[in-house]
Order: sequence, then structure tokens, then C-alpha cells
Amino acid sequence: MADLYDSDEEELTIENDAVLTKYKTAGEISNLVMKAVINEVIPGASVIDICSFGDKMILDETAKHYKKDKQLKKGIAFPTCICVNEIVCHFSPLRSDPIVTIKEGDLVKIELGVHIDGYAGVVAHSLVVGATAENPATGGLADAVLAAHHCSEAALRLIKAGNTNKQITETIQKITEAYNSSPLEGMLSYEIKRYQTEGATDKQIVLNPSEAQKKEIKNMEFAVHEVYAMDVFVTTGSGKMKESNVSTTVHKRSDEMYSLKMKASRAFFSDVCNRFTMMPFTLRAFEDEKKAKMGLKECVTHELLHPYPVQQDSDGKPVAQFKYTVLVVPNGNIRINGGLFDPSLFKSEHKIEDKEVLALLAQSANRKAGGKKKKKKAKSAAEEAKSEAAAEN
Repeated sequence: MADLYDSDEEELTIENDAVLTKYKTAGEISNLVMKAVINEVIPGASVIDICSFGDKMILDETAKHYKKDKQLKKGIAFPTCICVNEIVCHFSPLRSDPIVTIKEGDLVKIELGVHIDGYAGVVAHSLVVGATAENPATGGLADAVLAAHHCSEAALRLIKAGNTNKQITETIQKITEAYNSSPLEGMLSYEIKRYQTEGATDKQIVLNPSEAQKKEIKNMEFAVHEVYAMDVFVTTGSGKMKESNVSTTVHKRSDEMYSLKMKASRAFFSDVCNRFTMMPFTLRAFEDEKKAKMGLKECVTHELLHPYPVQQDSDGKPVAQFKYTVLVVPNGNIRINGGLFDPSLFKSEHKIEDKEVLALLAQSANRKAGGKKKKKKAKSAAEEAKSEAAAEN
């Protein structure tokens, strides 16, 4: 089966204006959807309804772009996941699953992704339900969220050409210690490429390396025209996590090859390839859930599909998450989504006192001006995205 992303030609990077535009468009849509999903997270709301809302909005919004190119794929780069309190990631329930509802005081993590032609903008945000500037979240909830936020902001200022992944790991350790918290052990951030939202290369950032990762993860430098999905998880627990007993609903296609025996499996896998290419998807996207589960089983058994198990904090402590997509450019970087955090909603007894970290966070997150030619090129790409969308709508 031929893939859209298979090509003997050298892959285009964000140096190409069309690629840059597609990344920026995906980023803008992902933030638009994230803002709308945040408004849906209220006491009494069901998680499945919020997830379904987010996925539908992604499809609706991406459908408004690149209408003339009928061959161009676009849509969900990561299905909407809503993870509450100690649940870490990948919770996107099915219609047949028990109803989970949002409660006042819950620490809720929202994760989703959008792609245009395989160029993805993935994003995650944390909030405490009911927190206001007048009545902010406090205690361990505030510690975890503020630590995760500052870790993500520090990383943003370090993902620049010539800096290293080791600098980020060390800085994250300093920040989490200041808030009496821990980054989750083993969690990775990746360089991403077209149709590959993780593990596209061996360039990785580890928050809190396990003993095995200390030997396996290579020290590396960031380089111009690379793209990263920076993902931060922080807990007030020990930093350990374990697989939850909740059913896995999110999967993605692997590079394995196998001739499926069952007709239901072949039909299901063909549908996956046509609709989602190599992007993660949820079984909720299939109208006949029972039939999809039948087809899924053989695909997973023979490793044609990679499961995303639901993870939880080993100590039962709430976990905070922030994630964004960042493009490395000659004069710094461009964050294409995220940045929705409101610090007035949280109040902690702890604070960062490390002078180097404080100096880093005090730096502007905006890239430096790189000369008239470079500024004009970046501006033209942004204008291109807006004019193209206007022309197509």
C-alpha cells in the first residue's frame, strides 16, 4: 500500500514557505480548538462529550482550508484526550465506556493535535476546574501546574540552534525541585516531521530519564529548520507512573507489514490507512464500534497498529501537562500553539530562586529580529496563510 508520505525526494523543511504556512495553519487551528474545548470543561460535563466536541471541531476547521486541493490530507493529528487528576495521558473514551464527568476542583489536562498535509501542530493545556483570580487553586495542584508551566516556558527559551537537550533536562529538574514536585520519569519530547508526530528521528528530550534512558538517550544539539513537540508532565508524587486499567482507545499505524487473515481486519486497516495515514486515532471515530474492535484485534496482535495505553501517576497524585509545537529558525524559534496559561488562577507557597533559571525565564520568548530579508520572509509566510484561507472560504 503506497503512502502519501513515501517519497524518494528529500523531505521539505520549514525553510520552504509552503511547509511553514501549513505548520502555522495547523498551529492556529489547534489553539482555536483548544480555547473552545477549555470552555467546555465545566462541572457536570462528560469527558466523552468534550472529546467528541474537540474532534468534530478539528475536522470542521481544517475543512475550511486548502479546499481546492482534493488530494491534500488534513484533520486530526492527535485525538482529543481529557485526562483528569492522576490520569496522565491518552484517555479518550468510547460511547460504550462508563461515563466520566468533570467535577469542581479537578486538575484537567486537554491534549489534541491538528495536521495540514501531514504537518502537525500538537498542543496540551492544564486547568483546575473552578479556579478564578479571586479563588485560585492552591497546594499541590498549584505546585504541579506552575512547575509544569515554568518548565515548558524555560524549554521554549532553550530550543534554539546550538543549545542541547541536556540543558533542558537540567533546567526542568531545577524548576520542579523548587515547587517540591517531579517531572514524570521517562516521558519524552520529540523532533517531528511530516506524518510523524513522535520518534521521527533519534533527537529526543527526556524530562526525567530512567536508568535505561541515561544510557540510551543521546546528547544532541538543536538545529535550524527542525520542528519539536515539547511535552512537559509534572506531579507532586515521586515521578513514577504505571499503566491504568482503563481500556486503550487510541492507536496509530506502525511501519510493520503483515497480510491480515480476517476480512473485518482488512477492511478496518484499509479504513485506518485512508482516513488517518500515520496519525494517531481513536476508535470513537468509527461508527460501528463493535466492528472496529473486531478488526483492531488482529492488527494489534501483528503490530500493524501501535497502542497508546492510558497511563496514571503511580502515587495517585494529580499530574499537570503543557505541550506545544515549536519551529527552530535561524534567529530563535517560533511557537505555533500553546501559550494560553493564566498565572492568576494559581497560587503557590513555593517559588523559583535559582538565578540562572530566573534569568532564563525573564528572557523574551519572541525571536530576535534577523534582518530585513528574514523578517520579510517570515511575514510573507504568515500573510500567505491568511490570504490563502480567505481566498478558499
